Order: sequence, then C-alpha cells, then structure tokens
Amino acid sequence: MAQVQLQETPRWKNFLGCVGPGFLVSVAYLDPGNLQTDLQAGADHKYELLWIVLVGLTFALIIQSRSANLGVATGKHLAEHCKEEYPLPVKYCLWILAEVAVIASDIPEVIGTAFALNILLKIPMWSGVLLAGLNTLLLLGLQRYGIRKLEVVIGVLVMVVGGCFFAVLLHVRPSPKGILTGMFVPKLEGKGATSAAIALLGALIMPHNLFLHSALVISRKIPRTYDDIRIASKHFLIESGLALFLAFLINVAVVSVTGSVCSDLNIFLENAAHCKNISLNSAAFLFKNAIGNWSSKLYAISLLASGQSSTVTGTYAGQYIMQGFLDLKMKVWLRNLLTRCIAIAPSLVACIIGGSQGAAKLIIVASMILSFELPFALVPLLRFTSSEAKMGHHKNPKPVSLVSWLLCCCLIGINLYFLSTTLMGWIMSNKMPKIGLIFTGVLAFLTMMLYVSLLTYLTLKREKSAASSTDLAMGTIRTSGSRDERGSELSSNQRTNEFESDHIILA
Repeated sequence: MAQVQLQETPRWKNFLGCVGPGFLVSVAYLDPGNLQTDLQAGADHKYELLWIVLVGLTFALIIQSRSANLGVATGKHLAEHCKEEYPLPVKYCLWILAEVAVIASDIPEVIGTAFALNILLKIPMWSGVLLAGLNTLLLLGLQRYGIRKLEVVIGVLVMVVGGCFFAVLLHVRPSPKGILTGMFVPKLEGKGATSAAIALLGALIMPHNLFLHSALVISRKIPRTYDDIRIASKHFLIESGLALFLAFLINVAVVSVTGSVCSDLNIFLENAAHCKNISLNSAAFLFKNAIGNWSSKLYAISLLASGQSSTVTGTYAGQYIMQGFLDLKMKVWLRNLLTRCIAIAPSLVACIIGGSQGAAKLIIVASMILSFELPFALVPLLRFTSSEAKMGHHKNPKPVSLVSWLLCCCLIGINLYFLSTTLMGWIMSNKMPKIGLIFTGVLAFLTMMLYVSLLTYLTLKREKSAASSTDLAMGTIRTSGSRDERGSELSSNQRTNEFESDHIILA
C-alpha cells in the first residue's frame, strides 16, 4: 500500500489528505447484509426503526474513531498490537476468529454481487460468485497505482449505491413527517420490533472493520509529535463522521423505500408476500411489481456496487489481519488471491448445492457468526486505546473510555441475545429427537462458557509492559521547534518493502 505524505500546508488541504480511510470503512455499513436487514425492517415496521439506525451509526462513529486513533498514535494497527500483547495460543485463536469474521462478512457481499449479476444479466449464481471474486482482484490491482486511486473508486461505488436508492426514494415519495418521527422518536411497537431492532444493530459494526480502520490511517505519513498526532486524529474523526453520515442517509433511504412500498394499502397479494419475508433476491421482484422494471434494475446496480465495494474492503482487511498476526512477507497479489479464495469458498458451495435459497440462508448464518465474533476485536481495541503504555498522551479520556466500554457491553449483550434467540429458535423449529436436543444444548452451553472465559481473559489480562511506552510519551510532547527538526518514526509495517511512497503535494 502506498503512503500519502501530509506536509505543512493550510489546514483544509491537510484535512483533504486525510480523506479516504473513513469512506473505505463506511462501505461495511452499506454491504448487502446491511441492505437486507434494512429492507426487512422497513417492510415490517415502516419508519419506526429509523432511530435504531441513527443510534447504531452514532455508536459506530465512536468505535471507529477509537480504531483510527490507535493507528495514528502508535503507527501500528490492531492486528499487530494483538500479536505483541497476547501469548501464542491466544494470538492464534484471535487470528483464526478474525479470519472467520472476514469470511463471514464476505458471504453476503459475494452473494449480493451474484444476485445483482443474476438480476441484470441472468448469470447463474455460482458463476456470479466466481465473477465477484475475479472483479475484486482486479479492483485490488489498483493498489499498485497508490491507495488514493482505490479510495476514489470505492467512493464512486458508494455514490452509486446512494444515487440508485435516492432515485427510487424520490419516486415512491415517503412521508417526510413519518421519516423524521421514526428517526427521533424511539419506540418499539408491533410484533417482532425488538428482534428487528437487535438485528439492525447487530448488522452494523463488523469485526474486520476495526482491524481495517486502524491500518488504513497508517497510509498517511504523520510526524510523531503531540500536535501533529492530535490534529491528524481530529481530521480522521471528522472524515469518518462525514462518511458515516452519508452511510446513515443511504440506510435511511433503503428503510424508507420498503417502508413506503409495503405499507401501501392497495398492495397486491404477491407483493405483500414478498414484504413478509424479503431477501436480496425477492426485493428485485417487489420493486419491479410495485414501482416498475426500472426500479428493479436500479436496485440491482446498487446491489452490485455495494457487493463489489464491500468485498474489496473485506479482502483488504484480510491482508492486514494476515500480515499483522502472522507477519507474513508475501507478495501483495498472492496474499490477495489467497484471501479471496478462502473467502468465496463457502458462498460458492452454498450456491452450487442450495441455489438462491441456500445462498439466502447462508447470509443469516454469516450474520450470526459476525455477532458472535465482534467482541474479540472490540475488547482488545478498547483495552489498547485506554492504555497509556501504548497510546501515551493520546489514550482515551476517562469519559470516552466509560462511554466506549458501556457501548461495548451493550453491543455484546445485544449480539449475545440475538445469537441465543436465533439459535434457540432454530433448535425448537427442527424436530430433533430428545437425545439430539440434549446434545445440542450441552454443546451450546460449553461453547458459551468458552466464549465468556476468553472474553473475560481479554478484558482482565494484565497489560504487558511496553518498552516503547517511554519513547512514545517523549515523542508526543509539545515542541516549539520547526517541523523539519521533529523526528519521524516509521512503524514496523511501514518499514517493509511493501509500502512505496506516493507523495501528494498539498501546498
């Protein structure tokens, strides 16, 4: 990955040099898995759950800003800190969980792309999965031309997703009063509103996004002084806020479209059936029947852009996870190929064996896996960003730490509730023999005990003394000398041959 040089320039130009990582990260909040959850929430509860989207993305901004601060302040990303902090068995456990999270997040993204290609070009699902993997590798090839080129392409794809849904939104003309009321008046009324709200929150924050954001900010060369790090952290916070605000508007548009279509009193029975159990595939038929063929095509284009952009960032995150935990010195194209092949394998098998129905069920399984794994990225992140040994003067202030840990506990509780209720529902709906139910219950109990034990260890583990903590603290004190005299330390991953300089003159 190429680096972007931030030089002493007017502040607004320096801010533009920081624009990019937040938009790459925001893609995860617009991936096909989130779109499916939004579509169902709107279909079932109209605009009622829009306040959940607002609260969820506000939470996301707080958590993502912690991830960016970790990379800016330390020059190392989350996976590298996990490798240094934890003993070998825990390190490998966290690496495996992170890789599984990348694969799980990739499932709805690849399947969403395959659905889009099937709707637009009538390509079989399994062929669409292979094409999705190939297209992602081609887009990742833009890395050789610099990180900025890839950021621009992803930004364009995000605009395509938003543009398509806003065009449909303007046509269906939802109630502005209803949207504002749903956004700012919290309520959970109607059957299944609580579980739908939990699904919305659970689908928002992705584990791999926390690894990715802390790594992407390192692509900017930031002088290792207190003021420069503080200003860069502020710039990345503003940039992330703008990117997530755009993601919020697009999520609102998705919920509002199905909320307006499915609440129509004159809706046909066939469309009502689609609204009851909407999926990425059936949404196209719903839009075609209720609005017109053009709307289903726009939906497919937005789904294609969403799937392609999110698979690129997912593969990117996989690169950093593999490099950070294992310190593999692999060629970039080879690591991309390896990560991509591992990620698309489950989707390809599901599409070949189960077709579109099997693919849709796999998306639900993937969301459960992501809910299960989120704490194993979130807890280390909050431990590291609250650590003076690692962050020096840039550690989380006490109010921020308190809010972050409260959010962490809430998210863990929500995800555990979602996971346990979904699992229990699946067990009860399957007519298993009594011995099978007992065996499944015991296995689930042991898994939960192991889960809670590992989380407790990650939360309470005594921090490893960092030899570099004094240097970090001394390197970030305020100085009055010129910036040319201030030392600039490069992080370990910036020292590898993989990183080429790609200076952007902001003067």
